[in-house]
Amino acid sequence: MLDGGAFGSIAELARAEKINPSYLARVLRLNLLAPEIVESILDGRHHPERDTLERLTRPFPVVWDQQLQGF
Repeated sequence: MLDGGAFGSIAELARAEKINPSYLARVLRLNLLAPEIVESILDGRHHPERDTLERLTRPFPVVWDQQLQGF
């Protein structure tokens, strides 16, 4: 994925990486998380029982202030 190749769609990228397109789409959405949420996860300040990958791949608001209200 990071080898400089260009892909036109999630389906093409998923096929190249040999993963499910649906899973890739859910994981790519994590790029929309508020920086504060990402930093808390990376710093280990999150609640591991609450802030799971399963929860984070569910639909969430794209507005960062709204995201922070739920975390």
